[in-house]
Amino acid sequence: MATLSNKMPVWLEGFMERGLGVLLMLMALFGMLVLPLPPFALDLFFTFNITLSLVILLAVIYVDRPIDFSIFPTVLLLGTLLRLALNVASTRVVLLEGHTGPGAAGRVIESFGDFVIGGNYAVGIVVFIILVIINFVVVTKGAGRVSEVTARFTLDAMPGKQMAIDSDLNAGLLTADEARERREEIRTESDFYGAMDGASKFVRGDAVAGIVILFINVIGGLSIGVFQHDLSLSQATENYVLLTIGDGLVAQIPALLLSTAVAIIVTRISRSQNMGQQLRGQMLANTHVLVMAGAVLTILGVIPGMPNFVFLMLAAVCFALARMMEKQRRSEPELVEEDADAAIEKGSKAPIPELNWDDVTNLDVVGLEVGYRLIPLVDRQQGGELINRITGVRKKLSKELGFLIQQVHIKDNLELNPTAYRITLLGDTIAAGEVQPGMELAINPGGAQGALRGTPTKDPAFGMDAIWIESSQRDQAQTMGYTVVDPSTVMATHLSQVVKNHAHELLGHEEVQQLLERLANTDPKLVENLVPKQLPLSVVVRVLQNLLKEGVSIRSIRLIAESLAEQAPKTKEPDELLEGVRIALGRMIVQEINGLSDELPVAALDADLEHILQDALRGSGGGLEPGLAQRLQEDLAGFANTQEASGQPSVILVAPPLRQWLSRFIRRTLPNLHVLSYNEVPDSKQVRLVSTVSHQSALTAEQAE
Repeated sequence: MATLSNKMPVWLEGFMERGLGVLLMLMALFGMLVLPLPPFALDLFFTFNITLSLVILLAVIYVDRPIDFSIFPTVLLLGTLLRLALNVASTRVVLLEGHTGPGAAGRVIESFGDFVIGGNYAVGIVVFIILVIINFVVVTKGAGRVSEVTARFTLDAMPGKQMAIDSDLNAGLLTADEARERREEIRTESDFYGAMDGASKFVRGDAVAGIVILFINVIGGLSIGVFQHDLSLSQATENYVLLTIGDGLVAQIPALLLSTAVAIIVTRISRSQNMGQQLRGQMLANTHVLVMAGAVLTILGVIPGMPNFVFLMLAAVCFALARMMEKQRRSEPELVEEDADAAIEKGSKAPIPELNWDDVTNLDVVGLEVGYRLIPLVDRQQGGELINRITGVRKKLSKELGFLIQQVHIKDNLELNPTAYRITLLGDTIAAGEVQPGMELAINPGGAQGALRGTPTKDPAFGMDAIWIESSQRDQAQTMGYTVVDPSTVMATHLSQVVKNHAHELLGHEEVQQLLERLANTDPKLVENLVPKQLPLSVVVRVLQNLLKEGVSIRSIRLIAESLAEQAPKTKEPDELLEGVRIALGRMIVQEINGLSDELPVAALDADLEHILQDALRGSGGGLEPGLAQRLQEDLAGFANTQEASGQPSVILVAPPLRQWLSRFIRRTLPNLHVLSYNEVPDSKQVRLVSTVSHQSALTAEQAE
């Protein structure tokens, strides 16, 4: 649209932008309803009506997606109003001047009448009625039904699509601007199909109006010609019936074009291809279709008594098209998929390179290995989006965690199953999964209703129940409450979760040194006094790794460095430094757990149980009786489940000496339970005790053991 606008004259561009063109068109339409038009004006407007209908039909055919022509319902309304206004204007002229001859209403109406009637009025009326039936019964009725169903399903699928966008945004697969654009696209799509549902009724009503106007013109014209102008019945029939049929055809042909445009746009699938590309890519993609059609036509063409030349000619056309498309397809580059045996055989013929240290040491910090059927997902030339998704994941995690996540090295691995992948960290496999290319994963977030046809599985990132479904079931699944994602999103989300859980292993000396160098640009004295004067770099690395291991971001590197500098004269132990840093970051830690709420619901250990645990830690170096440990873990798990069911965070508040030990104790089994010490809760938060873990139940379990 911008390109077209740049080519317009300045005065015309300003005229269009101010909406004056639409305003003048509406004024002209209303003027046609009350003002008589000369025959030349009727010819001009009828020709313009046919041209406008053709332009709209071609625009519908060549538009990539239906919603890219979102103004279509309004254009359809204006086209219908123009046609009805012309019907009124032409009816006035026909009834007033029809007695003067067939040319009373202009050359366009006279020409259409002569061409179709051909001297036989009955044939003309039958042809007109057939056109109206085709338009009203077949095209318009079908398009209206499709519009109605599409509008309903589009509206029902909106919540699921919004949830999918929120899921992609939270996983880092979309930026805030991209998510906003997708939400706007969903809203536009819903508005478009809703408007099309109503706009299709315009065309339906226009077809009915055409039939009524036909009978009015015939009956009224004959009555006026015979009784007012003293014409014979045959002369009146010749004049008025010809004018009426010509008028009806001039109106019905644009109506049929618009009805066809409506049917095409509501039956198309939203893809970034125009109609011609979709026909070529889907209906004619398999050359066997043309070959079989040509074979059938050949058989029909050799049967005696059939129109042999016509059948054999079309058979030759089918064979020629099939040959041409097959030749074109072979000339296009394709991705060759080899199995392991073929690759080994091929590799045995090539010279073996000299062994070096790169064959021994795996330098990739984060790696993703894929089976050969997943290669198109990472190949941009084949439309693969996985690399862009992974870049979005790295960007989001880098902001959340506070350091730059290393690049992910992607490579194919013929030892894997064709649809399998695995994630490596420093050369070691830490996660694996399997996806189905060409299908989509419908994940049940917990409230989905109904069953889907597909292959049951588990979401590899979070272990939730899921089903691999066909892409055609996407809208149905979203309507039923499922979160539907494509294979690239499944892999990117799994990678995001794995990297987040192992972030402490990705942070090394080089990354910490870069963080300190960036901090030195704004606080040079702080960094200069901290490393290496007060603390060695290895101790700072250990403290930051422990923060990440406990799920605490290190993006507030300035506060962390100030806390370390303040504690360094007293202690050099990483565990003791960690507790001091957590106190300094208390506001951020609590805010990430409970947001901006003034109240923090927590559970606490009663005084007797805290004394028992502290005595046990001092006396046995961190060991507990098995029964006591099991019962404590069960009580904490019960509290966490209760909080999760109520939609509140799970927080256990303990004495500072117990915090680090209890955090390690539950890290594997209860990752969503946050352990805070009393010193970490800021003064601005009000603590609300919702549960107490008593030593009585723990002692009972210990005695039972």
